[in-house]
This record gives sequence, C-alpha cells and structure tokens, in this order.
Amino acid sequence: MTTRTGSLSINSENMLPIIKKWLYSDHDIFAREVVANGCDAISKLHKLEIMGEYTYPEGHKDSITVITDPESKTLKFIDTGLGMTAEEVEEYITQIAFSGATAFLEKYKDKTNKDDIIGHFGLGFYSVFMVAENVEIDTLSYREGATPVHWECDGSSEYQIGDGTRTEVGTEITLHLGEDSIEFANKYRMQEVLEKYCSFMPVEIYLKNAQQEYETIDESDLRDTDVVVERIHEDAKYQDEYDEKGYAKLDENGNIIKKEISPARDRVKINRRLVSISDIHPLWTKHPNECTDEEYRAFYRKVFNDYREPLFWIHLNMDYPFNLKGIIYFPKINTEYDSIEGTIKLYNNQVFIADNIKEVIPEYMMLLKGVIDCPDFPLNVSRSALQNDGFVKKISDYISKKIADKLSGMCKTDRGNYEKYWDDISPFIKYGCLKDEKFNERMKDFMLYKDLEGKYLTLQEYLDKVADEGGHADSAVKSEELDIDEETTAEAKADAGADGSEPGEGAGDAAAAEADGDSAESVAGDSETAGEDSDTGEAPEEPKQTTVYYVTDEVQQSQYIKMFRDQGLDAVILRHNIDSAYISHVERDNENVHFVRIDADVNGSVREEASEEELKADTEKLGELFKKAVGKDKLTVKVEKLKDESISSVLTLSEEGRRMQDMMRMYSSGSSDMDLSMFAPDETLVLNANNELVRYLLDNPASEHAETFCSQLYDLAALSNRPLKAEDMTKFLQRSNEIMLLLSKK
Repeated sequence: MTTRTGSLSINSENMLPIIKKWLYSDHDIFAREVVANGCDAISKLHKLEIMGEYTYPEGHKDSITVITDPESKTLKFIDTGLGMTAEEVEEYITQIAFSGATAFLEKYKDKTNKDDIIGHFGLGFYSVFMVAENVEIDTLSYREGATPVHWECDGSSEYQIGDGTRTEVGTEITLHLGEDSIEFANKYRMQEVLEKYCSFMPVEIYLKNAQQEYETIDESDLRDTDVVVERIHEDAKYQDEYDEKGYAKLDENGNIIKKEISPARDRVKINRRLVSISDIHPLWTKHPNECTDEEYRAFYRKVFNDYREPLFWIHLNMDYPFNLKGIIYFPKINTEYDSIEGTIKLYNNQVFIADNIKEVIPEYMMLLKGVIDCPDFPLNVSRSALQNDGFVKKISDYISKKIADKLSGMCKTDRGNYEKYWDDISPFIKYGCLKDEKFNERMKDFMLYKDLEGKYLTLQEYLDKVADEGGHADSAVKSEELDIDEETTAEAKADAGADGSEPGEGAGDAAAAEADGDSAESVAGDSETAGEDSDTGEAPEEPKQTTVYYVTDEVQQSQYIKMFRDQGLDAVILRHNIDSAYISHVERDNENVHFVRIDADVNGSVREEASEEELKADTEKLGELFKKAVGKDKLTVKVEKLKDESISSVLTLSEEGRRMQDMMRMYSSGSSDMDLSMFAPDETLVLNANNELVRYLLDNPASEHAETFCSQLYDLAALSNRPLKAEDMTKFLQRSNEIMLLLSKK
C-alpha cells in the first residue's frame, strides 16, 4: 500500500451528545457560559466604540438581563453586545469549537487586550443543550444596515436560520427547558446559580420574572427611571395610650387618648427595580492602597458568609511575569469544632471557575479563604479545572512566598498583632515548614514559642533569655551557635508594604532572594574550615548541647511546671498535635538544640546533691517493692533528693519513646487495629528521699500498708503525667477511700 495523507472526520451528530453529557460536570454551569459569552459581546462592542467603529445610541447601558418564566418553562438571556449577522451566526454558532473570541482577538490583535475577553474554546454555547430541548437566538448586529437574524435548534445536528424581528443591537437567547431542568425557570433557583458563577462578572447582570413584579415606595424616593403603576395615600395611624396599670388614658372629655404611630404619607406602586447581581468592580481588582480595612472585612462577609472577623489578609497584585490578583484571608477558626478546610475561589477574568484548586494553593494553606483571579490560568476545555502545567506551580510558589512575606513582615513591624494571632495560625505555619523547605527557610526565624510566663519569643530569643538568666543546667547557646539567618531577622521595617499592599505583602521579596544567596555562600565558606581551626590547625570545639523543655498540657503537667518555676527555670508551651513532628524538624536544622518534654527527666536544678552510694542503696531497697506493688516488672525506680519536700513521687517518660508513641498514634488515626501499648515509652518512677512518706517506706518496707502506699504513690505520679485508665482509676478511688478509712480509725 502506498503512503498517503488525510484528515480526521468528526461527525457533529456524535459530538453534541458528548458535549452535553461529558464536557461539564455540573449542569447549572450553562448559565456561566451564556453570561460569559454575553460579557464578551459587550466587551467587543466597547472595544469597537473606542476604535471609532461604532457609536453608542443615547442612553445606552451595558447589561445582561436574565428572564425566568415558569409558566412557559423558558429562560432568556439578553445582552447589549455587538450582535451577529446571519453569516456570523453560521460561522460562530453552527461551527462547533470555532471561537468568536479568538477570531476577534486575531483581527484586532494590535488594538485590544486579550485579558479583557473571556471565551477561547468555542464550546460554551452548546452547554445550553444540557438543560434545553430547544434553543432560539434572536440577534441584531451593530453593523449599519444589518438585518436581524433568528436561529433555532433542537439539539440535533440540524438548525433553522432566517430573518428575525429584533430591533435593538444585541442578542437574545431563549432556552425551552427540558422536563428534568424546569428548576431553572424558577427565579430564586436562577439567582442562586448566577450568584455562584457570575457575582463578579465585569458587566451588570439583572434577573427578573417574565410576570411583572411590583414594589411600593415613598413618593419622596421616586426616581425619573421608575415606572409608576399607582399612587397611594396612607392616612396616619394611631393607637390607644395606657398608663402604668394598663388602663386607657382619658382626656378631659372622657375620650381615650390616642398616640400617632405612623404619620400620613404619599406612596407609589412601581415596577420592581432591578438590582445587579454582579459587582463589576470587585475589591481584588483595586490597588491595595485604595482599599480600607472595613471594605476588606465587608468583602469577606459577603463572599464567604462568615460573620467572624478574619485575622488578617493579603492582597495579591502582580502583573509580571504573570497577571494575578486576589485577596487571601486568614480566618478565625475554632479547631475543636470547625472544619480546617477553607475556601479559595478561582476566577478567570472575574468568571468563577472552581473552589479549592489544590494545584494553586499549597496544601498547608488550605485553611485559608480567598479569591484569586488570573487570566493566564491554563484551563481545560470546560473551563472548570486547571490543566497540569508548570505555570501553575509558579503561581503556587508565588502565593506561598507572599504568605511568608506577609507573616515575616508582620512579625517585624507589628509584633503585637503577630503574637495575638500566633496561637490560631501556628499549627498551619508549622505544617507549611514541614511540607515546603522554601517556606521553612523564609519562616524559621519568625516562629514563636510561648514560655511559662505567657511571653512569645523566637527560638533564639528564648535561648538568649535562658542563657542570660543562668539557663538550664544543660547549658544554652547564643545566636552565633544556632543556625539562624541573622540577616533576615535584621531586615529593615521599611521592607514591609513597599508595594502599597497590606503590611508584609511584597515585604522581603528582594531581601529573601538576597538572603538565599548569602546563606548558600556562608555555608560553602564554613565548609572549608569545618575540619579544623584556620589559625591553630586544631579541631574546633563541639557546640554545646542545649535542652529546650516544653509543656503539652499545663493542667496535666502542673506539678512539673511548679518544680521548674520554684527553681527559676522556664519552658515553652507546645499544645498542638503537629508540634511533635515540628520540634523534630527544628532539631534536624539545629543539631545543638534538643527538645525535651518537662516530664521526660528530673532536671538537675530541682535535685539536691547527694551521695550516689546512699541513693543507690535506697533505690535497690524500694525498687522491688514498687515493681511488685504496681505489677510492672519493667518499671525503673530511682530515688533522688528533690528540693521540694512536698513532692513524694514523679513519673518520667523517655522523650524518644513518647515521640514514637505519639507518631504511631497519629498514623493509626484512632484505628483499633494497632496496639499502641507496644510503643509505650520507658517509665521511670522518681521517689523523693526528702519526702516523709518515702522516708517511711525506706524505714518500714515490711509494713502491712507498704504496698498500698506504693500503689498510691505510683498513681499520684501517673496522674501528674496522664489520665489513668478506667480500671486503674477505679482501683485508685477504692484505695483512696481505704486510706481515708485508716486515718479515721486513728
């Protein structure tokens, strides 16, 4: 067979069913497509008017009107755009996938901005056949002497076209709805659809019923454009007056005194005024300097129906290397009750595309609420989702950077508010640091830790504070020993808001890039002398290991906190589940910093110096006694002399073992299939030799009540560490009653 070339043949009879059934996931999206086409027609006519190819008639107003008619089961879309000739109808409507927008842009490519035109695929119109059994188009072109055109199609591959009756420039599309789509002939259902997809279209959109609706207003509020149906005079309204006892008040003639509650007034009945569904100048299209805080809050309430104040927001405004505008809000979230998933609305030229596009918003920022409008988004044919494109990753990186800039800028220039918001936003920022190394590099110097006094400090501020106050017995490091970017923390406050955005928006863009370069150079320089001191040739000293103690539950661990405070020691509070993974991440970045929960060990500062031989003997004496009493052969028992004589026993858990158990608990997600006890951390029961009860057990190990005291001391120590299991709590309560009964008999 000889080689030959040919062209693929596409049968429209097979194409239409595919478009109707598979192109769009939601049937109500047809409204967006038809309205978007109307917006394009109006934008094109506006461009032609600017270029001098058309003159608007007097009183012209750009608009799209949607008319519902439940009686005739029809839905109309009427635009004031440029209209079409018969030839254009056959070219743009009857040729599937032929884009009138693309043809217009090609013709006027040197005179118009492509970002002002919405459509590009030429398939949107056919979405109407998802809901309509028959579609009619009546249109009149802007061209001088143009003849009105009527086009009709029942969804098959055949159509009828001829002269129409329309007298005004523009297009009217009538959908004869199918039985399963009659809902769209209901005005309130269509209002819901239009508000979903068209709230911010660049053209005013009006919705009304085919049957005329009326409203009554005061005559003083009458406008020249109102159509008056009836004038109404309302007499004044009165009601009887009553005294404190409930009796009607009487005048001197014995008549009931009446009080005027509504004065006489003249009113008029008019055709209901149409109110535009679309906000043609949404807040994100304005420059940040033009927006007030109240406007940002009002926009948040309107779009997300959330009447709690957002914590703060970021106004995105970028023209290069891609066009992107938007507003990102940090909402106030009650993590105990609320879903942590936010809502990011994606728009293309003010046309709604979809919610929560995970390719655009970094995963760790999905709690946020906001809107993003980008004409450059690579949309699929249905304009309902993004195509997988490297360009989208750049947008995602940009948003991540702007969020980091906002947060770091706030920390530097508005520390008070940053600290106020920290407890709400910290879990998600920490998650971001774990998921995105670039985000971590930008934020690591601005992560806050709350100490026992309630003060918020960066890690270095905390370590410097501990070192200056005498520190923990384990030592503390100064700034130069910790892997923290000093240049970033010293950036000038003027960096924040340099582009007129919210404080932090745009802050540090150049500085971050410079800091990245400096960091790489610094690391490389250090590596040359890492093996030995450049002056002496001797190996440098190992940096001191610093222990940062932390608390996860101030109530449960109150005994340990008291011991620390009594000795002038400090700790940081880490309540969230993600903190376990995050501190491991910090330890990886800073090898000389080690986090230890406050109950993982008895700090040297709370112990007295004592003879090791004496403590060893006491430990051997009580070790077996306690193991037998509590039934734990693997329990480690130690006797120490604690400075606080009122403390009898303390239970400590190994840090590594407890972190492993926490990690497995998180991975199991509450699954009953995994036995977490196999990951239980090693327990050490520390007994205070300075406590009278412990001294009693040392002196009377054979007492008939020794085992009771041992079990009680263990449970008391455990209660300061964790909740008791149900069975253990029952035994503890019974034992407590027995001990009180013994005391009552003395």
